[in-house]
Amino acid sequence: MDSGSAAISVDDSVRFQSMDGFGFCEAFQRARIMRGSRGLTPANQRAVLDLLFSPTDGAGLSMLRLGIGSSADDVYDHMRSIATADPGGPDVPLTYEWDSDDAGQLWLARRAHEYGVRQFYACAWSCPGFMMSNRSDIGGGVLCGLPGAPQDRGDWRPAYAEYLLEYLRCYRREGIKITHLGFVNEPDLFLVKKPHEIPYAAMQMSPDQVVDFAKLLGQAIDRSGIPVSVVCCDAASWAQQAVYTSAIEHDPDAARAVAVHAGHNYYEAARWRLPTERRVWMSEWEPDVEGNVWRTAWDAGLREDGMRLAEDIHGALTEANVSAYLYWFGASVGGTRALIRLDGQKYNASKRLWALAGFSRFVRPGATRMGAFATDPQLKVSVFLNTDGLTVLNVINTSGREVTASLHTESRPVSRSLTAYVTDDQRSMARMPTVHWPASCPVARFPARSMTCLVGL
Repeated sequence: MDSGSAAISVDDSVRFQSMDGFGFCEAFQRARIMRGSRGLTPANQRAVLDLLFSPTDGAGLSMLRLGIGSSADDVYDHMRSIATADPGGPDVPLTYEWDSDDAGQLWLARRAHEYGVRQFYACAWSCPGFMMSNRSDIGGGVLCGLPGAPQDRGDWRPAYAEYLLEYLRCYRREGIKITHLGFVNEPDLFLVKKPHEIPYAAMQMSPDQVVDFAKLLGQAIDRSGIPVSVVCCDAASWAQQAVYTSAIEHDPDAARAVAVHAGHNYYEAARWRLPTERRVWMSEWEPDVEGNVWRTAWDAGLREDGMRLAEDIHGALTEANVSAYLYWFGASVGGTRALIRLDGQKYNASKRLWALAGFSRFVRPGATRMGAFATDPQLKVSVFLNTDGLTVLNVINTSGREVTASLHTESRPVSRSLTAYVTDDQRSMARMPTVHWPASCPVARFPARSMTCLVGL
């Protein structure tokens, strides 16, 4: 073989977004299950942590999303608030109850920190119920005091801002510095669902209300001296996130307060750039499927396939220019679409884990996406330059046949120390001898329906 059937070109003079990383969430008491509340053995707890965080044997995930609780209890699937008691009015100081556990999330954050994770995103699904227009964190109420909200119960906005800051202080006292803070999650969900269809913590916020609170929270953070970046708004719809982003960007004070614009993939995939020059994240997604069935396949023609996740990450990175991609649950129970299923003492990893690992293990925080092009449209290519100089080329072969391709770089020769890692139906990040140098131009083989990571380009 002296030439490829296709050609892949890398242009390192073309630079796109800088990467913050890849991660997941274990809110709603999933971290407690990972810690063993349902029987997972200590050895398997470590194995699951290795799969998620190890940069050599697992996915090397570099971000952890935490859920800021709002519920008055800690029954399963609730997140207990650090202030459960209604003080009687917005001007009365809250009584905080910190248990140094946070439903297992503090344990998980400490374990993640041991693996080198330094980016922790704390997000609130709702404020505590006593601050809401409907006096509940469930049912789609509105934070009292926001424009357009009922005004008969006073202005709870400053108390909510202080509540969020106290959560950051609790973690800082435990040795974990939360780097990013979100004050609302999927505020647009009530445009497509009725309140009774959302049986978990959630609150409504219009674009105008988001702008109002972002400015107030930004001022509170400045006064506190806590170094944290505000993320907004985790809209369920990427199109609606664009509406929130536009509203924030058109208000100078809100624009200064918000450092990251983040949306979810559920109603439209992240396939275009949000109207901002600031950081953009795809901050939550899992495939929406029917039935309580755990599926693990790479390429079975299903929405929860690993191959589909790999393609989605590629699209978000190359078309929406996202700097971070956060999957929903890293590990959960039952018929979950999590990366890993926890089942009593045991666990089982899906190919979704390895789809994410194909990016997260080698594309490290601070990496820059560079220009890349393939002559074969069935090869989806992306390339990243890490801060240590290591270059990573990811190639997803969407065709049903093996494709060979010659590799070219614009400014320098391709390194002869390339290492290839392949994921497909049979393999999970398997080190493979897929690169050959028949002459001066290297040629790589990309198996059918696979993802290949070429490291050290």
